[in-house]
Amino acid sequence: MSGSLLPLNALMEPLRGFVAVGRHMSITLAATELCLTQSAVSRQVQALEQRLGVRLLRRGHRSLAFTTEGERLFRSADLALRQLQEAVASVAPAPSARPVTVSASIGVTSLWLLPQLGRFQQTHPAIDLRVAASNRLLDLREENVDLAIRYCASATAPTGARRLFEEQIAPVARPMRGQHRLRNATDLDGQVLLEYEDSQRPWLQWRHWLKARGWQVRPKAILRFNQYDQIVHSAMAGQGIALGRMPLLKHWLKERHLRMLDTPRPPQGTDHAYWLLQSHEAPRDSVNSVMTWLMGEAESG
Repeated sequence: MSGSLLPLNALMEPLRGFVAVGRHMSITLAATELCLTQSAVSRQVQALEQRLGVRLLRRGHRSLAFTTEGERLFRSADLALRQLQEAVASVAPAPSARPVTVSASIGVTSLWLLPQLGRFQQTHPAIDLRVAASNRLLDLREENVDLAIRYCASATAPTGARRLFEEQIAPVARPMRGQHRLRNATDLDGQVLLEYEDSQRPWLQWRHWLKARGWQVRPKAILRFNQYDQIVHSAMAGQGIALGRMPLLKHWLKERHLRMLDTPRPPQGTDHAYWLLQSHEAPRDSVNSVMTWLMGEAESG
């Protein structure tokens, strides 16, 4: 080997390959670390040996070992690469914090979560929040979701789920003069009813609500929707009366976009509730902060 210095730019990639092999004593694991093929890593080591004019590794049947020269080079090169990485990290900008991802159905996101995000940003300005609205049940770990709000019966709530609030059903409509109570069936005659098309949740449909009261009505019309938030926005636009899921509507009631109509009975409960799930038993601090905030918002409702 010549005493003159070899060009560094020609050595860097072969050195990285050699050091990765030396750390793992495995070409397969080194290739995984470097996102290269095994043959590419082998070629890097061979190229380095050719440039230096010495053997660095003894290759046996499914085994690797350093030569004396290889061990000496590995110790120096491994330390140098680590120091170089630390030096670069010390002057590079800090990476942005990983956002906290919260999953919820489209309706829960639109009606309950989004109206409150302004308060979250005011109290937790350092936390980046990502909202994943979907009616599909996501696999939290598979899809990198930290927290999820789920709606289900108490008996089927996942282990470890935290109850946010109960389901409560009551008629709601846009605040208008002369329309603030439903004392009997005739108060609904001639009204437009806003209907949620979901056969799996009959308690959210007018037929179920009317049957529980023994009422028979002659509505002016029935408008049907396949998304619950569409029903609420239709009610706020004055297009009819909806069965309101009261915990989801606290913002819209408080801001007087909606009004709960007086009825002979209080809001109707169900065996379903809204639950908060976490993907990991020991979440990072930012996830704990979001979880605490969500629980607090639910309790304040």
